[in-house]
Amino acid sequence: MGRTAMSRKELRRAGVMSRVRAKDLKLMEGAELLGVSYRQGKRLWKRYREQGAEGLKHGNAGRGSNRAKPRKMRKQVLGLVRKHYGGEPGERFGPTLAAEQMEKDHGVRMDAETLRRWMRQEGLWSRQRKRKPYRKRRQRKEHFGELVQMDGSFECWLEGRGPRGCLMDMVDDATGTTLSQMGEEETTWAAADCLRAWVEKYGIPVALYVDWKNVYLRAPTPKEQLRGEAPLTQFGRMCAKLEIGVIGASSPQAKGRCERNHGVHQDRLIKLLRLRKVSSLEQANGYLEREYLPNHNRRFAVAPAKRADYHRRVERGLDLRKVFCLEEKRTVSQDWVVRYQNRLLQLEPRGKYLAAGSQVVVQQWRDGSVHVVQGDREVSWKEIASLPERESSPGRELWPGPPPRGHKPAPDHPWNRAAAREWRRKQRRQEEHCGNDAAVEAVESQKQAFHRSHEPLGNLANGARFPHSHSADYGSPFPAEEGIV
Repeated sequence: MGRTAMSRKELRRAGVMSRVRAKDLKLMEGAELLGVSYRQGKRLWKRYREQGAEGLKHGNAGRGSNRAKPRKMRKQVLGLVRKHYGGEPGERFGPTLAAEQMEKDHGVRMDAETLRRWMRQEGLWSRQRKRKPYRKRRQRKEHFGELVQMDGSFECWLEGRGPRGCLMDMVDDATGTTLSQMGEEETTWAAADCLRAWVEKYGIPVALYVDWKNVYLRAPTPKEQLRGEAPLTQFGRMCAKLEIGVIGASSPQAKGRCERNHGVHQDRLIKLLRLRKVSSLEQANGYLEREYLPNHNRRFAVAPAKRADYHRRVERGLDLRKVFCLEEKRTVSQDWVVRYQNRLLQLEPRGKYLAAGSQVVVQQWRDGSVHVVQGDREVSWKEIASLPERESSPGRELWPGPPPRGHKPAPDHPWNRAAAREWRRKQRRQEEHCGNDAAVEAVESQKQAFHRSHEPLGNLANGARFPHSHSADYGSPFPAEEGIV
């Protein structure tokens, strides 16, 4: 169905003709105003006098096109679109792709533009594009240490003079104060070393703003979901010991201060390392601590909105080596052995606080040393090469006797029945072509050949047998002489 309302051009003509009727304009002046000839103006004036403004509408207005698709086809096509190619704005097929797939899957050939017009009329398609999410600039935190952003930046920092590295960067949100360390990868140890350096220099911050990477945050396992436990990575456990909140950023733009810092380092630091001819990560870390970071903070750090420092001091007696370490829980076996990374740790407990079957925590410190802890107490241990052999029970051998023989199939077992049927078939053929004595002689030769081909393959030196191999011990598939008829 076409349009029914008057177009803008037709409304304009109706307005001019009404002025002609009111004698504000002459017909010739109205024709000039409409941009038509005087004769065409006379035709328009005649239609206006006889039919009013409706007479100025195009004659085809409100009528369907002679080349329009049948309504039945339109209904069928739109039904296919709804069923197979519809969905939410981000999921549904576009008109071009829907037309291609409809022809391929259903054999319905449809012009993409016609389908676009139909889909728009039915609300199955819109011109709305995927837009980037709206982002609002976040103001800085007011206190130094209230929030620290942390991220790693991979770059060829040494420009071929050394290995490719990752710069672990920590930026205070309130002041822009920066602390950086160079490492090979963005690992748990690299993040732990950088955070420990910050804690030793400035104190314990309130919260960290990090990426959703497995180093910092991870999704809960099904067991943790059932128990309602919060998932913790090794780095998250270190932060929990220091009561540091870990906040996951949903996008790189959320950590814009840290990302912009990466851009500054990728420009300035690379050039300065080239100028100093630094060729190793150790030299780069020395240059960062001695010269680069002090100059960078003097140049780019700002004063916080409020003077209060939200960093907490490290408690007296707190050993940071026990905080920044890898931990795994282990169960003590009945022989007081704990397994850890293919190592056997023989515990030497003192006192009654540790028993077989209880749980301990194995800590691996940054220097590689391993410590076994239960609660606040450390358990002494020594590494053993292998587990001690267990003594066998009295009167019972560890490996009693030879291996058991295989099962002997019954004469009517399917294996034997099939072989017997084949044997009888061959026997009848022999009887048909030769005499009875020759048949018996041929049968005997077949029987011997059958036993030779089905002898056990596994009569090995140690006496092991294959239980499913045919042999004389298991019985012949040929029954007694009554089978020879």
